[in-house]
Amino acid sequence: MSDVRRPDPAQAALERAPTVDPRMYAFVLAVTNLPVLLSGMRLDAQGVEHVPPPGTPLVVAANHVSGLDPFLVARALPRGRFLQYMAKKELFLPVIGWIIRTGGSFPVDRSGNDVAAIRTAVRVLKDNGTVGIFPGGTRGGTELHGGVALIAAKGRAPILPAGIHRSGKRWVVRFGPPIASGGGIKAVTAELGTELVRLSQPG
Repeated sequence: MSDVRRPDPAQAALERAPTVDPRMYAFVLAVTNLPVLLSGMRLDAQGVEHVPPPGTPLVVAANHVSGLDPFLVARALPRGRFLQYMAKKELFLPVIGWIIRTGGSFPVDRSGNDVAAIRTAVRVLKDNGTVGIFPGGTRGGTELHGGVALIAAKGRAPILPAGIHRSGKRWVVRFGPPIASGGGIKAVTAELGTELVRLSQPG
């Protein structure tokens, strides 16, 4: 009998990065775009030239102003980028949770330092995926958390700042130049905060 320990399938599944079902991803974006269209609004994506090409790790960090924000940013990204969000664990109810997971996103406990969520985000990046985070936490939050810079550093990924605001009949998502993740947690967080304020202003 061999003494070699066989890998635990359950543990191996936990160590894999969550995958994206492109069909579910496209379906969710189409459905969540209906409120925008029905309200007479449109999406204006700016600064898309700053988005690195698909197949490279990337953290997208945006300000948070409405419940539509995750889908607006995802729609604003060029084709080939599938945005996988750290979504609050309260959203992972029996049906909607399955949809969120199938679309590639994963839960985070915002009441404390969720080490499991951080590890999952890093695995996504190491698989050359795209992680979406709202560093201010709740809608309207202005105090940025250093978790974004930490995740980007561990995943060796740049941070793409995305400013969201509403201007007349437009939802504007404006991307800025990527921020290198190797400059230290505090310095990177401060730079990101400055960029998010700039990018989220009209004009």
